Amino acid sequence: MDEQAVRLLAAESVALKQRFFEANAGLLVAAGRRMAECLRGGGRVLAFGNGGSAADAQHLAGELVGRFRRDRAALSAIALTTDSSVVTAIGNDMGYESVFRRQVEAHGRPGDVAVGITTSGRSPNVVQALQLARERGLVTMGLTGGGGGRLAGAVDYLIEVPHAETARIQEVHVMVVHVLCQIVEEAMPRG
Repeated sequence: MDEQAVRLLAAESVALKQRFFEANAGLLVAAGRRMAECLRGGGRVLAFGNGGSAADAQHLAGELVGRFRRDRAALSAIALTTDSSVVTAIGNDMGYESVFRRQVEAHGRPGDVAVGITTSGRSPNVVQALQLARERGLVTMGLTGGGGGRLAGAVDYLIEVPHAETARIQEVHVMVVHVLCQIVEEAMPRG
């Protein structure tokens, strides 16, 4: 790779972000406000995904529990990817497809928000967890890419990046996480 190739990658990423956020600003405002409503009412956010999407789920939970841009009260958010004992016990006893579903069953309450992240929209463990969350009355949000896969039509808020390459989708997902956190934080009283 040379300098020109780096510039082209950056330009592609910037152009994708511009197209995505122009087309989806209203959706993100609605999703962020719904998340804020849940958290103001004492609910929690459950976030999950695999690989880089697991990192994005942890990023979301970390910003909500800690702080994003300003001091405020802590918000209840759990990344279902972080407890290795729970993940490996469920994976071993029930299969990897159940690692998030089982935790949604344990921690999710009606009105909570479940955020599943899968760049393909086809990760069985993410899809199953979101299906259970929806059945149990949680608000469901799916961050995905390239058409939405099995998530399309299966969540209340489908945040779909129109691209096929995982790296470009994840670059947009990081900014989506930041936008959602800022919307939530601006809706919270200073603390």
